[in-house]
Amino acid sequence: MHSKAIEQYKQGLKLTREQREILIGLLLGDAHLETQNGGRTYRLKIEQSEAHQAYVEHLYEVFKQWVLTPPQPKEKRCQGYVSRNWWFQTVSHRTLRFYAHQFYRKGRKCVPHLIHLWLTPHALSYWFMDDGSIKSKQSKGVIFNTQGYTLGEVELLISVLEERFGLHAKSRRQKEGYQIYISGKSYERFRELIEPYLIDNMRYKLPSARQTQLPKR
Repeated sequence: MHSKAIEQYKQGLKLTREQREILIGLLLGDAHLETQNGGRTYRLKIEQSEAHQAYVEHLYEVFKQWVLTPPQPKEKRCQGYVSRNWWFQTVSHRTLRFYAHQFYRKGRKCVPHLIHLWLTPHALSYWFMDDGSIKSKQSKGVIFNTQGYTLGEVELLISVLEERFGLHAKSRRQKEGYQIYISGKSYERFRELIEPYLIDNMRYKLPSARQTQLPKR
């Protein structure tokens, strides 16, 4: 597609409600926005490990009309070890500038002040698929890997999880920063919120429905 045709095509693009909610969750997680023209327009970039190729392909289908090239593999080398990621990016668009202004401050990704208005169960599920994991095989608790955020931002997210969704959450200090831990006490509520949106490839992140203690005799 020639550049003039691309510009004409982009004029007709508009985020749907589903795409906006998913975008919020992705930006809380691993996705990022980048600009090539001093902030006039931005593009969304998605990149995950090869183990999550199906998830990347799912996200491509979600944003397909915004993407010119399907997901591609990329080799990464680190200390002599070669791995492969899958990635794609959207076209650059002025619509994404709003989200860049909310999620970035002085070049650093941050938690928007209005996240309490934007974090829906749909967004929560994609945030979890991006950045969540089980605490352990013996626990019903789950972890959000929020080490890139400040403690104040983590506490803001915790307040939203507690007040908007009724989840028992707290921060956990790690070497790299702070995680969010959602207690196993909230297992049923958490599962109820996100399960309708989980894709099969990412269900392994959700603890199984099981007892964590032996029944009393």
